[in-house]
Amino acid sequence: MAELASMTGFSDATQTTEFGAITVELKSVNGRYLELSSRLPEEIRYVEGPLRERIQAVVGRGKLDCRVSIVRDPAASAGRLSAGALAQLTELTRQVHAAVPQAHAMGVGDILRWPGIIESAATDPETWRVPLLQALDRALDGLVQARRREGAALCQALLERCDGIDAILGRLREGVPRILAEMERRLQERLSQALGTALASASITREEINERIRQELTLHGMRSDVAEEMDRLSAHVAEVRRILLQGGAAGRRLDFLMQELNREANTIGSKASVIDMTNAAVELKLLIEQMREQVQNLE
Repeated sequence: MAELASMTGFSDATQTTEFGAITVELKSVNGRYLELSSRLPEEIRYVEGPLRERIQAVVGRGKLDCRVSIVRDPAASAGRLSAGALAQLTELTRQVHAAVPQAHAMGVGDILRWPGIIESAATDPETWRVPLLQALDRALDGLVQARRREGAALCQALLERCDGIDAILGRLREGVPRILAEMERRLQERLSQALGTALASASITREEINERIRQELTLHGMRSDVAEEMDRLSAHVAEVRRILLQGGAAGRRLDFLMQELNREANTIGSKASVIDMTNAAVELKLLIEQMREQVQNLE
């Protein structure tokens, strides 16, 4: 089972060579898709293609910044005598002395000024390819681990908020029937009092009054009943838990479920006719908004 991963993370790695050290730094934040930007020294720009391919094979989503820097070893940058050129000069000197014995020997300065005698230590840019990719692999491994650690923390936070939603729904299921029954009783009393005046004036019969009361109570019950919304909320919360425990790339699926959770909470709020239901709707929306913000960080 793939682990849940955040899109936020940081990692770096350095690979040393005889010519110096090359460092790869990776930093990622949340993003809708994979947005990769790379900054490399011009001399190794040719490695950008393989570098991007390796990152895309590991990271699926997020804004990722990759920086590569090179620190050269001063000792490796200094010039050195070319063994081949020195051997060639020695042989030429021997031949000259054999032909012209009275010729003066070359001084150190003359030897150092001889073309090609000092070998440049400037490295071939291709030299950095292997150490760069080695550093990149280690940095990617560190980034993946960092994103997974944060993903595990986000998963725990989301599961705790799922528990909070279930607790609110439990209170609603326990209290709503009692609340609705009390509201219907009060409504029936008010309707009876209001329609009693019409009955006294003989403009309406008792049967018509009772029928009107039944209609109003039925309509009120339909408008105030939140059982369907609570059932859908419970189903959505169960699906959130399943996706979290399944792991993998879950960000987009969870983001969709946050919209559905919010829709049901809004409906409960619109049907609320007592302060207890209004407070419950506000608590639900607060928890769902907290979850939505956390989900935005998941890959």
